[in-house]
Amino acid sequence: MTTNISLQERRLAAVPRGLPTMLPIFATRAEGSELWDAEGKRYIDFGSGIAVVGTGHRHPRVLEAVRAQLDAFSHVCVQITPYEPYIALAERLNARMPGGVPAKSIFFTSGAEAVENAVKIARAATGRPAIIAFNGAFHGRTMMTMALTGKVAPYKIGFAPLPGEVFHIPYPSLYHGIAAEQSLDALDQLFKSDVDPARVAAILIEPVQGEGGFNPAPFEFLNKLRSICDEKGILLIADEVQTGFGRTGRLFAIEHSGVVPDLVCMAKSLGGGFPISGVLGKAAIMDAPVPGGLGGTYGGSPMGCAAGLAVLDVIEEEGLLARADAIGSIITDRFRRLGNSLPVIGDVRGLGAMTAVELVTDRDARTPAGELTRKLVHECAAAGLIILSCGVHGNVIRFLPPLTISDALLGEGLDILEATLRKLAA
Repeated sequence: MTTNISLQERRLAAVPRGLPTMLPIFATRAEGSELWDAEGKRYIDFGSGIAVVGTGHRHPRVLEAVRAQLDAFSHVCVQITPYEPYIALAERLNARMPGGVPAKSIFFTSGAEAVENAVKIARAATGRPAIIAFNGAFHGRTMMTMALTGKVAPYKIGFAPLPGEVFHIPYPSLYHGIAAEQSLDALDQLFKSDVDPARVAAILIEPVQGEGGFNPAPFEFLNKLRSICDEKGILLIADEVQTGFGRTGRLFAIEHSGVVPDLVCMAKSLGGGFPISGVLGKAAIMDAPVPGGLGGTYGGSPMGCAAGLAVLDVIEEEGLLARADAIGSIITDRFRRLGNSLPVIGDVRGLGAMTAVELVTDRDARTPAGELTRKLVHECAAAGLIILSCGVHGNVIRFLPPLTISDALLGEGLDILEATLRKLAA
């Protein structure tokens, strides 16, 4: 019999250590909000493949669309002989551009590719080289996106030198003592001491910081950034790779603030489990690169485009934006109540179904409980629940269940998490 242990031994022998796995659990089947491992054990999935299957594992509409496309053709390369699903997906997304401004879209394969190409587009449109990002940000593992990522370990260790003309400022987080005014002051100081704003092509921000701890950016802060960008001729790029496609209760998280970005980076839940990413942006800006300056052999694959169209249908027809709000309320209400009896719960926060619980050893000092969080992830898995951690100190539990999860499965998973946390905190 194939076991998790035997597969783990094979993985260690065949795969480099630079690609770690969080759990020694090998998936063999998944459906909806559940998955099963090599030994037949069932798990409730609160991770969704890191926010990828927002419509759930193997959603019937997504599978039907991909099968139909596969029966037609699997690959021809859009740069050689284009195909209708690519155009149709671009049209659907262009119509959903925040602010309703004229827009265009281009598709790639991974979130990092989307960010890389957003930088290229911004530089082509402005004629400027510099990019400003935020401490704690995660934008990818390619060379440019590593430079943009605001965390050294483990992402940057051993890979220097990284691309230049990248600058970082603090991301606002009241729980961690960083007010929006402090971030704006840091930006002003950056302009005075490190980079002339006339050299800055774009400011890149996650409307809800993902890997950094699920910190929502204050809406007034996003609006102030928009004003600064307009004043100084800088583009504003929203990295919606993790926040997009209904996760926060809007198609894009930036919509909550009323801010209209110049470019939007997309990936993860766009494909419902199939690889596709993209950049959506104001039409004039998107047209700045010369013909041939953008593209990629597999970018916007036929199956990815078909899946993306089906995902948009599911979001609309199943009311997943409202469902995200309902899921988020269930989770945050429960953990705020639990905080009355569990002092290890330092903060409960989020936007829609992109919610998080920060664990601490001392609530007053807000001391990160990294070891407790690590144990919680592993013991929940042993009890049949997949959860993910995040945060600069690894002490935040992030909730990313499929937006199609039933109340019954959501409640079952929360029961496992609460029981495990109570046991470890005792």
